[in-house]
Amino acid sequence: MTQPPVPYDFLPTVDAFSVASDNIRDGETLAMPQVSGILGAGGEDISPHLAWTGAPPQTQSFVVTCFDPDAPTGSGFWHWVVYDIPASVAELATGAGTADGAALPAGAKQLKNDAGLYGYLGSAPPAGHGPHRYIFAVHALSIAELPIDQNTSPAVGGFNMFGNTLARALITPVYEQA
Repeated sequence: MTQPPVPYDFLPTVDAFSVASDNIRDGETLAMPQVSGILGAGGEDISPHLAWTGAPPQTQSFVVTCFDPDAPTGSGFWHWVVYDIPASVAELATGAGTADGAALPAGAKQLKNDAGLYGYLGSAPPAGHGPHRYIFAVHALSIAELPIDQNTSPAVGGFNMFGNTLARALITPVYEQA
């Protein structure tokens, strides 16, 4: 099976900066805390630590997303969207993606993921479907607040980032259920 392309390849090219994590690594398998329990994959739905450096100085806010382009939906699967993260913030702690958002930085908000839930939803690809990529992206924006509310879909949230994204940092772990 050919892997679908990375969705950011279809957007205008932007500068890159760096993102790192204490919990996840590019190309490495997600640990069980970042796998879904809600969707029955035996995990814990705990969002990973993310820390970023090198964003453009004109950054006004950040958005953090987690997207699975390999989901068998025809449109991928959004696992997490955090928006309106203040420009002064450069890190989300492990577990920041709780449903109530209480551990997020002041001012940051979450959209519902594609399961219709607020907060981080861990990986749960169908058994035997092969490895899925989980693209964690930190987007540096030229605006302080996106013109959306918490009822906006992740796709419309992404559309509102279009033209306002200065730079992007990616880290892409994988997960597969036998």
